[in-house]
Amino acid sequence: MDNEKKQSFSEKKRSCINCGAELTYEPGTTEITCDYCGHQEKITTSKDGLEELELQPYLEKLGAHFHSEEISMIQCKNCGANQHIEENYKSLHCVYCTMPLLVEDIHKEEWILPGAVLPFQLDQKKSHQIFSKWVKGLWFAPNNLKKAALHPEYTKGLYLPYWTFDAQLFAHYSGERGDYYYVTVPYTTTVNGKTVTRTRTERRTRWTPASGQISGFVDDTLIKASNQRKNPIPHKITNWNLEKLQPFHSDFLAGFVTEKYTIPLQDGHLSSQQEARKIATVWAKRDIGGDTQRVHQLDMKLTEETFKHILLPVFISSYKYDGKTYNFFVNGQTGSIYGKRPYSFWKIFFLVLCILIIVGILFFFFNK
Repeated sequence: MDNEKKQSFSEKKRSCINCGAELTYEPGTTEITCDYCGHQEKITTSKDGLEELELQPYLEKLGAHFHSEEISMIQCKNCGANQHIEENYKSLHCVYCTMPLLVEDIHKEEWILPGAVLPFQLDQKKSHQIFSKWVKGLWFAPNNLKKAALHPEYTKGLYLPYWTFDAQLFAHYSGERGDYYYVTVPYTTTVNGKTVTRTRTERRTRWTPASGQISGFVDDTLIKASNQRKNPIPHKITNWNLEKLQPFHSDFLAGFVTEKYTIPLQDGHLSSQQEARKIATVWAKRDIGGDTQRVHQLDMKLTEETFKHILLPVFISSYKYDGKTYNFFVNGQTGSIYGKRPYSFWKIFFLVLCILIIVGILFFFFNK
């Protein structure tokens, strides 16, 4: 590992050569920028592409909790989130629950060095624009929701940790192939008080034994590497395009919060095996063919397994309305949004009342 990678993240601050202020990553570019004088520097990533690490040495020789770099971390005492926050933040708040964080709680931990990062394509201003548009499009929201107390200082760009796994998959399977066929069957019904016999067409399935073998490459099985006890990242915004991953460089993290994984590599690997079995089952059904399939037994083997620790971008924030806190999340690459929202009791009440009135009027006219 080169000297730069051996440094801790707290030592990787980049200062502006003109004014000495800290340089931060400019979303959507490959540059770090000084917010004071506008000076920019190019981020130079490895020309060797994304680095895949051989899995078994990490699991067998180094252990499930082996890490390869030291990083400054601070844990929220309210929700338990473990996060790395740049030292230039004057006011520290948890990105998940917005509770204050104490600088005195910062401590050193080790982690497996990220192999790739998906840089932010949106800045904080754009994330607020997306949020405002989302609020305006909410049905049954209170009229004065637009005046909700937003907290821009709580809106943070967060890099989430994930594991990705690659492997060559080989499996033997046995099951059944189902082919549809149709038969005409009689049935009786009552018409005008009389019992009559009619026919209808029913679909049946003809099952035949099937077995065979499948093989292929399982690429970038994505496994979440952290658990949030409060305000977990919703699945609806996790639609990242992993083809845009960049070789890891610490400059991409400048100005953002980075969460450390809490699910160790060993557990992530077990989850990836479960996902690989689901993929193998889909392949086996495709190989069986027919109209429908059953897979009774699947003997799967994974070889040439590799993994990466990657970081993916999301904006997390909250707003207060009527004394309650509501969280929202914006995908830092695609801009997709998901959030919790309040509902207007009176809007819903009057809608239901209008529907009942319309139904009552229609009923009255049709029964005159």
